[in-house]
Amino acid sequence: MRAATATVKEKKNLKRTCVPLLLGLLGSLLPVAGHGQQGTSFSQDPQVRAFIVDMHEQHGFDVTHLTQQFAAIRPNAIVLRAIRPPAVPEKQRSWQRYRERFVNSQRVGGGLSFWQKHAATLQRAQAIYGVPAEVIVAIIGVETVYGQNMGSFGVLEALASLAFNYPPRAEFFRGELEQFLLLARENGVSPLDIKGSYAGAIGIPQFMPSSQRRFAVDFDGDDRIDLRGSNSDAIGSVARFLQQHGWQTGAPVAVPARVNGDPAALLAMGIKPSLTVRELARDGVVAAADGDLPAALIDLVTPGAATEYWLGFDNFYVITRYNRSSFYAMSVFQLAEALRAAQSSRGDAR
Repeated sequence: MRAATATVKEKKNLKRTCVPLLLGLLGSLLPVAGHGQQGTSFSQDPQVRAFIVDMHEQHGFDVTHLTQQFAAIRPNAIVLRAIRPPAVPEKQRSWQRYRERFVNSQRVGGGLSFWQKHAATLQRAQAIYGVPAEVIVAIIGVETVYGQNMGSFGVLEALASLAFNYPPRAEFFRGELEQFLLLARENGVSPLDIKGSYAGAIGIPQFMPSSQRRFAVDFDGDDRIDLRGSNSDAIGSVARFLQQHGWQTGAPVAVPARVNGDPAALLAMGIKPSLTVRELARDGVVAAADGDLPAALIDLVTPGAATEYWLGFDNFYVITRYNRSSFYAMSVFQLAEALRAAQSSRGDAR
């Protein structure tokens, strides 16, 4: 047994020695390629070489093949500019300006067309996952204008740029890069061929790779998950994402509120519901809602205008799991409400 154990250790040590040597040799032989970006290809970066070794040891990726793929991309300056908050904000954050981008006649009209075209699929998703059709449609409308704007960045290049050249969130994006390479291998596609957003989000619903691997579903029954080409898969995946994050069928999302006094302490508690409506009322928050419901106070600030206050319930918090912004969640909710009202009016007109 000792001899066998020693042999295993020797093999591991040999592997740890040979793989970096192979990476060094490959790095010196591979051509420097890219997509018109500045700088050296990722295959020359020591961080990337270490990452390739990890992908080989943890998931069995071929070192030569993966190195060749990283040799084809370089740090993307546009991605790195887009992810960084501006040093000096050009404009103050404004709820009304944000809302106008997503709750407007274009998104409502496009949403109604999308709803009509995919009515049966939306009805099936609602029945299985308990998420209203209008909420599914609204998320897809806010994310990509119903699939019209899915992003044109190479996802491998975008994620690598953020994983190895953006220290504030390097750990997160390295995790997403790992998940993306696993996703591409599972689907039998080259990671170099997949397009998405500058942050690496993919397809009609803009799922990050980890979310796609964990929550996406084959909803059209063709034995593959295609979030870029299948509206059915996108619809089912959005519904399942919300359901898995705790969507409560038939429960409210948010209601307007009036605040008496200073709300700073309540706002500091965050957007996860932690007090009941009744408890909030004792602190001066007035809203027409069931007193036993957990809620959080939400402020929607517009410079030069009165702040809007709302109570966000558990379903509001679930929407923020898709994008951790109260502005985003409220835009989805209000677009969904506008779509539901417009869809109802269409039905009444008939």
